Amino acid sequence: VQLQASGGGLVQAGGSLRLSCAASGRTFATTLIGWFRQAPGKERDFVAAISRTEDTYYTDSVKGRFTISRNNAENMAYLQLNSLNVDDTGVYYCAGSNFGLRQAAIITNYVYWGQGTLVTVSS
Repeated sequence: VQLQASGGGLVQAGGSLRLSCAASGRTFATTLIGWFRQAPGKERDFVAAISRTEDTYYTDSVKGRFTISRNNAENMAYLQLNSLNVDDTGVYYCAGSNFGLRQAAIITNYVYWGQGTLVTVSS
């Protein structure tokens, strides 16, 4: 599976963005898709994941603000970012894993990575 993230940009605090992850490969529909973000000078952290059956899992800091979704027919995944704050700034990556949702937050479980898309939230 090859992945490509897009949709980042500059937004004011309180604003919204929708990130997209375009995938190629016949196994996308059975692949766990996760979103990670990396703030400047920090490690890459888990944000959200969606299983092949569309079960979802979020890190606590984005619950109620971000929504992950997927469209297997179009080989696409999305991350809707609402109520953004400056702490959400970073490069966002979509990634694919052959593990289940219970292991979604473990970065080493992901073998497919797209290039990142930068989200900058201004105060």
